[in-house]
Amino acid sequence: MIDGDKLKQRRRPDYVYHLSYRTRWSDSDQYAHVNNSVYYHLFDSIVNTYLITHCGLSPIHSPRIGLVISSWSRFFSPVSFPAVLNLGLRVAKLGNSSVAYEVAVFEEGQDVPSAVGGYTHVFVDSKSRKSTPMGTRIREGLAKLSIGHADVVDAKL
Repeated sequence: MIDGDKLKQRRRPDYVYHLSYRTRWSDSDQYAHVNNSVYYHLFDSIVNTYLITHCGLSPIHSPRIGLVISSWSRFFSPVSFPAVLNLGLRVAKLGNSSVAYEVAVFEEGQDVPSAVGGYTHVFVDSKSRKSTPMGTRIREGLAKLSIGHADVVDAKL
């Protein structure tokens, strides 16, 4: 994992795909900020939105699915309700059957991330759960999330 100082230096242009998210009252914890566990929901939402809309993955019908084998997060500043967040996604490492994602959470109007985290998916056969190559369409879609790729995509959640 990259050290916290380097992660905190990330900016919006470091991420290829972006998704907006409006916080909900129920995202807040007893300290009036977005609960840490909600960030993992955000990570999962942006990754799966991208996989479904840009890689042709159907969680119900696809012959292969991605299973999370590891996850991590670094928190830099709290976010509180009501806030509009911008999630940024990029691929840190792309293998034959696995991919490591990095997600940044930016509060609207801020260029410094409130949190940066990610996880690793290993693609498996949807029935046997045995590791399998991710497939051409998924791989090509994920390759577009690599740093330096020209296409920037924005979406709403």
